Amino acid sequence: MTGSGLPPSSRTVLHLLDNSGAMTHKELVQRSNLAPRTVRYALKKLKENHLILEKFNFKDARQIIYQSRQAAVAVPA
Repeated sequence: MTGSGLPPSSRTVLHLLDNSGAMTHKELVQRSNLAPRTVRYALKKLKENHLILEKFNFKDARQIIYQSRQAAVAVPA
Protein backbone atom coordinates (compact mmCIF):
# COMPACT_ATOMS: atom_id res chain seq x y z
CA MET A 1 0.00 0.00 0.00
CA THR A 2 1.47 3.27 -1.05
CA GLY A 3 -1.29 5.56 0.11
CA SER A 4 -1.86 7.05 -3.34
CA GLY A 5 -5.62 7.35 -2.71
CA LEU A 6 -5.07 9.33 0.49
CA PRO A 7 -5.61 13.06 0.99
CA PRO A 8 -2.45 15.21 0.77
CA SER A 9 -2.42 15.73 4.55
CA SER A 10 -2.38 11.97 5.14
CA ARG A 11 0.47 11.50 2.67
CA THR A 12 2.41 14.27 4.44
CA VAL A 13 1.91 12.68 7.87
CA LEU A 14 2.79 9.22 6.55
CA HIS A 15 5.95 10.59 4.93
CA LEU A 16 6.96 12.16 8.26
CA LEU A 17 6.35 8.92 10.15
CA ASP A 18 8.25 6.88 7.55
CA ASN A 19 11.27 9.18 7.59
CA SER A 20 11.39 10.52 11.14
CA GLY A 21 10.02 7.60 13.15
CA ALA A 22 7.27 7.47 15.74
CA MET A 23 5.70 10.73 16.93
CA THR A 24 2.85 12.09 19.02
CA HIS A 25 0.02 14.16 17.56
CA LYS A 26 1.63 17.31 18.94
CA GLU A 27 4.98 16.48 17.32
CA LEU A 28 3.27 15.78 14.00
CA VAL A 29 1.51 19.16 14.13
CA GLN A 30 4.81 20.92 14.83
CA ARG A 31 6.79 19.05 12.16
CA SER A 32 4.14 19.18 9.42
CA ASN A 33 2.94 22.76 9.93
CA LEU A 34 -0.61 21.44 9.53
CA ALA A 35 -3.52 22.41 11.78
CA PRO A 36 -4.20 20.02 14.69
CA ARG A 37 -7.62 19.16 13.24
CA THR A 38 -6.04 18.37 9.86
CA VAL A 39 -3.48 16.07 11.48
CA ARG A 40 -6.27 14.27 13.39
CA TYR A 41 -8.13 13.72 10.10
CA ALA A 42 -4.94 12.53 8.40
CA LEU A 43 -4.28 10.06 11.24
CA LYS A 44 -7.87 8.82 11.04
CA LYS A 45 -7.51 8.10 7.31
CA LEU A 46 -4.14 6.40 7.82
CA LYS A 47 -5.60 4.24 10.58
CA GLU A 48 -8.62 3.30 8.41
CA ASN A 49 -6.19 2.16 5.71
CA HIS A 50 -4.06 0.21 8.23
CA LEU A 51 -0.95 2.26 7.41
CA ILE A 52 -0.07 3.30 10.96
CA LEU A 53 0.16 1.78 14.43
CA GLU A 54 -0.89 3.44 17.67
CA LYS A 55 1.37 2.79 20.64
CA PHE A 56 1.06 3.57 24.33
CA ASN A 57 3.25 6.47 25.45
CA PHE A 58 4.93 5.46 28.70
CA LYS A 59 6.31 9.00 29.20
CA ASP A 60 2.84 10.60 29.03
CA ALA A 61 -0.18 8.30 29.10
CA ARG A 62 -2.39 11.13 27.79
CA GLN A 63 -0.67 11.03 24.41
CA ILE A 64 -0.57 8.27 21.80
CA ILE A 65 2.53 7.57 19.75
CA TYR A 66 1.89 7.00 16.04
CA GLN A 67 4.21 4.89 13.93
CA SER A 68 4.20 3.89 10.27
CA ARG A 69 3.51 0.18 9.78
CA GLN A 70 6.21 0.13 7.12
CA ALA A 71 8.78 1.53 9.57
CA ALA A 72 7.63 -0.90 12.27
CA VAL A 73 8.22 -3.86 9.94
CA ALA A 74 11.63 -2.58 8.85
CA VAL A 75 12.94 -2.36 12.43
CA PRO A 76 13.30 -5.74 14.16
CA ALA A 77 11.65 -5.83 17.58
